[in-house]
Amino acid sequence: MSTEIHWRWEWRTFGDFFGRADEAFAAMTPTGVQESDEQYFLSARHSPDINIKVRFDLLDVKTLDAVNVDGLEQWHPILKANFPIDRATATEILKVLGITDRVPEQDSYTLEEFTDRVAILADLRSANVHKRRVRYVVGGCTSEVSDVDVDGIHTRTIAIESEDPDAVRAAVESVGLKDYLNTSYGIGLLATLADAPERYAIIDVGTNSVKFHIAERRPDGTFARVKDRAEITRIGEGMDETGRMAQEPMERTADAIADMVGEAKQAGVRAIAAVATAAFRIADNSDEAVELVRTRTGVTIEPISGDDESRLAYIGAVGDARVGEGSTLVFDTGGGSSQFTFGHGATLDERFSVNVGAARFTEQFGLDQAVSPDVVSEALAAISASLPELDSRPRPDAVVGMGGAITNMTAVSLTMPAYDPDAIHGATLDLAEIDRQIELYRTRSADERRAIVGLQLKRAEVILAGACIVRTVLEKLGQDSLKVSDRGLRHGILIERFGIKTSERSA
Repeated sequence: MSTEIHWRWEWRTFGDFFGRADEAFAAMTPTGVQESDEQYFLSARHSPDINIKVRFDLLDVKTLDAVNVDGLEQWHPILKANFPIDRATATEILKVLGITDRVPEQDSYTLEEFTDRVAILADLRSANVHKRRVRYVVGGCTSEVSDVDVDGIHTRTIAIESEDPDAVRAAVESVGLKDYLNTSYGIGLLATLADAPERYAIIDVGTNSVKFHIAERRPDGTFARVKDRAEITRIGEGMDETGRMAQEPMERTADAIADMVGEAKQAGVRAIAAVATAAFRIADNSDEAVELVRTRTGVTIEPISGDDESRLAYIGAVGDARVGEGSTLVFDTGGGSSQFTFGHGATLDERFSVNVGAARFTEQFGLDQAVSPDVVSEALAAISASLPELDSRPRPDAVVGMGGAITNMTAVSLTMPAYDPDAIHGATLDLAEIDRQIELYRTRSADERRAIVGLQLKRAEVILAGACIVRTVLEKLGQDSLKVSDRGLRHGILIERFGIKTSERSA
């Protein structure tokens, strides 16, 4: 009678800092501790779907047989043999690696002979690995946190596995690791030996655009900007009428995110944090959009509250904005909502989000085309009426603005043909310039606006509404200018989830 084998689904990540997961495991009671010395045979040239290691003189070869939509992996053992191994076993290993034009010459091989002769035939790198594994049980899943020294270089790895893939996914999420990518042992060891930098990707799905950022951790804990761009997808298009995201905007947003995920993996990131803002909070079918992206990319978008959006944006903006210790407002106007966070220096006092965004007023007043001064006046009045939360507030000492509308307006004010985040960050945008740009956009159609130097082509439809919102905010707060921040929500996530300091420079 045969016994059915239930293979385990495995998840693993490598790194030195795991934030919330470090705290989660520190609070658990271990179920066991084990130390071992092992020898891995690694190759960047051959398939990463093969794992070859030796422990206690036992040769163990596994192949990757399945990967599910969440990136979980099933590894199956295909060969186990004690040293010395015979010629047939050595030949089989070469075949597994796809090598058929070279054959072992000896009848048998000790471990030392295998390392010196067969591994060289296969272009394998031998790596000596010492592991100290501390085991836990998380949500019924076997879990371990290991300190690993590979050829004298230290790293850490966390693994979670079970026969039930849903249980693994839930366990990974419960310890705060859902943003981290599944990385096999061989790939993780190669990255450690190559001294690959720790990189993290942030995807911020807004009502109008999807922002994409890759950051690299420096030895001093600060981050270097590797990539920072945005794609206008307008997932909130038409939502005012239906309360739902339409299929076409969801599809083009999923396509943009898929490209970003591919780019992030190509860049060797350790984690991808994907969050969504106003449209996902409002739409009746946001779950459909989340599932569409998850199915297509393996990345799960996390809709965050307006409260969290404001808090994270504030954290990202004030870190190096040089606003002093006085009262500060950080605000971000997007396609579907605007976030306001009041604080003193790095301390938050109050935060809230309101459904005042450029997409809504663009559709309501037809601001994607040339309009009369009266239409602009009506739009300004409607925006003002939608922001009673700003009435009768004390005048803050500093106002910091962020988001696509403000950074695009700053690029236009600087006549910037190519976006330069370092020139944008810390710039000043005043009411006179905002009024000049409102008139500039009011008198032009969307196509005509695209000829304006500094304006992102896909933002031409919504820029007039965005400028009107910015003007209204300053007017209500009795301010004649704001300081521009190129930092924001994505930088706040870097700080909070991955422990990266706020000072940024280009890689």
